[in-house]
Amino acid sequence: MRIPSLKSLRVIKLPPSAVLALLYLNLILLGMVLLKLPFANTQAIAWRDALFTATSAVTITGLGVVDTGTQFTLWGQMIIALLLELGGIGVMTFTVLVLSMLGFQVGAAQHVFLREDLNQTSVTALLKLTWIIFKIVIICQALGALALSFVFVPELGWGKGLWYALFHSISAFTNGGFALYSTSMMPFVTNPVINITIPVLVIVGGIGYSVITDVWNQRRWHAFTLHTKLMLVGTAILLVVSITAFALMEWSNPKTLGALESNTAKLSASWFQMVISRSGGFNSIDLAGMHESTTLMFIMLMLIGGGSTSMAGGLKVTTFIVLILSAVAFFKRQRWIHVFGRSIREDQIQKVLALTVTTCGLLILAVFLMSLDNDGQILALFFEATSALATVGASLGITASLNDFERSVIMLLMFIGRVGPLSLGIFLAMNTLPKVRYPKGQIYFG
Repeated sequence: MRIPSLKSLRVIKLPPSAVLALLYLNLILLGMVLLKLPFANTQAIAWRDALFTATSAVTITGLGVVDTGTQFTLWGQMIIALLLELGGIGVMTFTVLVLSMLGFQVGAAQHVFLREDLNQTSVTALLKLTWIIFKIVIICQALGALALSFVFVPELGWGKGLWYALFHSISAFTNGGFALYSTSMMPFVTNPVINITIPVLVIVGGIGYSVITDVWNQRRWHAFTLHTKLMLVGTAILLVVSITAFALMEWSNPKTLGALESNTAKLSASWFQMVISRSGGFNSIDLAGMHESTTLMFIMLMLIGGGSTSMAGGLKVTTFIVLILSAVAFFKRQRWIHVFGRSIREDQIQKVLALTVTTCGLLILAVFLMSLDNDGQILALFFEATSALATVGASLGITASLNDFERSVIMLLMFIGRVGPLSLGIFLAMNTLPKVRYPKGQIYFG
């Protein structure tokens, strides 16, 4: 049986990015209604808080205005976990999986939407990639829950302990950042299982399915694709540099690392926090206690984000690398960008520039709007806005104190960060090629 085409359903013709945005919006609204139901809460929750929580879960951000562990019942927490799964795996990915399991044939129209959701340039082998994603999700989350159960079961008992292990495994792998403890992972700042399991889940979930698939299939460096090589090298460099810098800047700060007794604990906390900084959303130290210089570094890392076709948000590591390579090529007066024996196409460079300009423009506009009534917290607002747009979920503790307008801006940033600034730009722009070409002109720069 074949899925009815969009034309046969008489659906208004919209770009794939617009259809995906509508799917995510509908999922957010459904999540809001479910989280507002009495059985999902230990006490009544306002509609605006339910909407914010649903938006944060679907966009796998993790910013919260209520305490997840005390506000929501087991059913409410299960709803949040489901929203994290759907938002993380992707609405169209999940839809194609279900349809395939039921024996339906995935048509060309559905392939287009799936391609957009997975950020792929070809519709071939998308269904195969979808099943690979499904297997990766199940295996990683199951192993993560098993490891975390050694921490939570002894503390909370079998039933509650296993649920806490599963919930935090889902939240970590989807880079959602939701925690059932009011202080996130701060109670476990020196726990080796937490400090290994959650960062590893965040890295695997944020590095990208295409990278994981390529590494699993090829297992040899020279056979990896250019994208895989850039992601592996870029991620390793970012981790080493950020962990070292964070440890040096915060080592003696009594509000963060300085409060820890041993050097091992300080290094472990630096590792945990810097892995999480680019997408995870958890915290094992008080982020509000960081030096301003460290906070600025944290903002830059959040803006870079993780990998394409992953749970992570931000500009993406490959985007950041191409920007640097473009600058280096300009100063070397090279017309083409070459890396690992491959060249990068001009249209890819244009996409990187468009994505960067769009993201930075939205971020600056959002901070400006929120600062109109909040001049004294400009750095905290900058941090909050970046965390929302990059779907990280880290906060300096001001989320719950934001007014309705500021919350609306944060929710919009989370939504745009999940759907994609470039996809939104494509939706708003005309998709027609110019019919008139003009003579080249000279512009002076610098």
